[in-house]
Amino acid sequence: MTGYGKAHITVGDKTIHVEVKTLNSKQFDIQARIAPLFREHEMALRNRVAAVVERGKTDLNIWVEQTCSADCTRINVGQLEHYRSQIIAYCDVTGVAYPDDWMSTLLRMPEVYERSEQPELTDELLEGVITATDKALSDLNEFRQQEGAALERKFENKIANIRQLLADIEPYEASRVEKIRARLTDQLSALHDVDYDRGRLEQELIYYIEKLDISEEKQRLTNHLDYFLTTMHEGHGQGKKLGFIAQEMGREINTTGSKSNQAEMQNIVVRMKDELEQIKEQVLNVM
Repeated sequence: MTGYGKAHITVGDKTIHVEVKTLNSKQFDIQARIAPLFREHEMALRNRVAAVVERGKTDLNIWVEQTCSADCTRINVGQLEHYRSQIIAYCDVTGVAYPDDWMSTLLRMPEVYERSEQPELTDELLEGVITATDKALSDLNEFRQQEGAALERKFENKIANIRQLLADIEPYEASRVEKIRARLTDQLSALHDVDYDRGRLEQELIYYIEKLDISEEKQRLTNHLDYFLTTMHEGHGQGKKLGFIAQEMGREINTTGSKSNQAEMQNIVVRMKDELEQIKEQVLNVM
């Protein structure tokens, strides 16, 4: 959802500037700073942005610059000269010294500046602000598409890493059964003068090993990895869904970790969690 777009368009003696910036957010939230000239059309401009952005914290800035023309604020030369002649006449009569800085003195006098009238919103200006807004939104989308392509590659890399780590668990999973059997047998052998039912031991061992079996977790995690990639390639508007899938991936990884009673397996699970955490951080930036 992160993006930035800007556009400028000149209409007559005015240049309209539009900037749109978006950041991550679960909902669409817009903050708009719009020039007073277009204030009556603020809602329409907001809706125009919302239709494109859809989701994310959005800043919309629209302002107008006016080039110098007859409509600009200017100095009233006649009034300025009138004040100067009056000051000279007064100084000549009273003997007061002339001002050291004539311009500074005169420019502080009232009504020296002629204010330009408030510009009116014309059809050309309204069309201009709409065109500039659409151009800024187009730039925003282009920026987000570039970010999205980079994010897609990162997701594919992280999913591949988790898949490889899942495969790395298998050798340790196969050997731990014999390690568990050997450990329990050694512990029982250390108990002198204690007789035990070997058949019952085998039953308990099978039950214990079944509780530590992670075959189902591995299968479900593999399905989630495949589903994540499939959903990601389905196109627009899958961000929240990808977040839910990442949560389910986390459940299976956590369960695998709780059933891993070997240091090597637990180390692999930690690395899987690290890869998944990076996915969760970036999935918030997906529409």
